[in-house]
Amino acid sequence: MKVGFIGLGIMGRPMAKNVIKAGYDLTIYARNPKTVEEFRNLGADIAQSGKEVAETSEVIILMLPNSPNVSNALFDENGIIEGLSEGKTIIDMSSINPVESQRFAEAVAIKGAKWLDAPVSGGEPKAIDGTISVMVGGDEEAYNKYYELIMSMSGNAVRVGDVGAGNTTKLANQIVVALNIAAVSEAFILAKKAGVDPELVYQAIRGGLAGSTVMDAKGPMMLNRNFEPGFRIELHIKDLQNALDTSHSVQAALPLTASVMEILQALRIDGDDVYDHSAIVKYYEKINNIEVGK
Repeated sequence: MKVGFIGLGIMGRPMAKNVIKAGYDLTIYARNPKTVEEFRNLGADIAQSGKEVAETSEVIILMLPNSPNVSNALFDENGIIEGLSEGKTIIDMSSINPVESQRFAEAVAIKGAKWLDAPVSGGEPKAIDGTISVMVGGDEEAYNKYYELIMSMSGNAVRVGDVGAGNTTKLANQIVVALNIAAVSEAFILAKKAGVDPELVYQAIRGGLAGSTVMDAKGPMMLNRNFEPGFRIELHIKDLQNALDTSHSVQAALPLTASVMEILQALRIDGDDVYDHSAIVKYYEKINNIEVGK
């Protein structure tokens, strides 16, 4: 099976490497010379445009930052849509607005191609070891056909409905993650202010009902003041903006999401949006004039 891949950033690079490890023939399009050389050495074919990727691949995977980037990859000169033909499938693993997913699906359907929106959760570490979770929206036949390809990059994949459902599910995921990180931050601040070691609080509560994957992933980063990005705050701002936009279109009220969005905006003002979203704790440290870390 010939697979194309566009979007070789923090998440896309290890995901594409796992596709190669699984034995698929991979063609990439990238503008960064170092990325091109890295994948050439791994045995990937190098395309000169999105159009060429679409022409030479049965299925094209996208892993891009947001809706405008996906739109550019599709519709710019020498873009994917120009090389797309009947029977091909695009698996968009970007996290974008569900309404935009539906618009893109309609555009590729004119070419006789199919569209799966398949955003992921898990961050860079899980992308590296191939255990990300994938939420898929779109045609069930296409999902079944490319299930093994999706699983070459992931530990869990679930089809949650038609096109747009994947990104709606991802937005729900991002709400839970953001609110959880904020809750962990508040808990650690309370402990520190009360003179209790946040590290010991973490060890005491992580095995109980308050424990979570988010706490185990982000709590130690807060305690060690390690904010190197696995998932940047600026990207979480993008996701929560999409969540709020979608909520308004379906008349859903999300007051906690809106509150955390303002925390993220405050961090952006301070220039902290390039850090991992565990740096939400920095907002609480600032307003409480104390540091959680060791």
